[in-house]
Amino acid sequence: MNKSKLYTWFKLFWMFLKINLLTSSGPASVGLLYKESVGKIMTESQFVEAVGFSNVMPGSEALKVAMFVGYAAGGLAGALTALLGSALPPTVSMLIVTLAIKHFQDEPWMDGFIGGMLPAVAVLIAVVALKLFRSEKNASKRSLLIAAASLAALAMGAPAPLVLVGAGLVGIGLFR
Repeated sequence: MNKSKLYTWFKLFWMFLKINLLTSSGPASVGLLYKESVGKIMTESQFVEAVGFSNVMPGSEALKVAMFVGYAAGGLAGALTALLGSALPPTVSMLIVTLAIKHFQDEPWMDGFIGGMLPAVAVLIAVVALKLFRSEKNASKRSLLIAAASLAALAMGAPAPLVLVGAGLVGIGLFR
């Protein structure tokens, strides 16, 4: 077995294990994944493609991004390695959290704790979106138009994958 392949697989496993130990959800992990992967194992455009692709396909966003990045860096074995690193922490965490919730479900502070986490997750997602938008080389009125139309579609209840596909199709027409 090639030593560099083994190193790449270990690096992928460690990167996704670390990301999934430090973040609690797929959307919240995108910022850390960006920092860990862009410029090291993939370009920014590949990263945007991976995140966009993961939002269009059904299933867990974090696992889809892990497989996409893992495959790009290490082939099929890289995808499986990244998937293992990505799935292990949430699986163990879910078992622990389930036991804790079962134990503390009747405590009055539990509702406040969950209510306090919601705005923090929203801010994390907004920060990543701003970073991606600012890094776009051709940020223009056309980009703002697509962003506003996407926000309006989401506000009217359109499914997120449909909004992403629609924005991509509009982008094809506007950025030719």
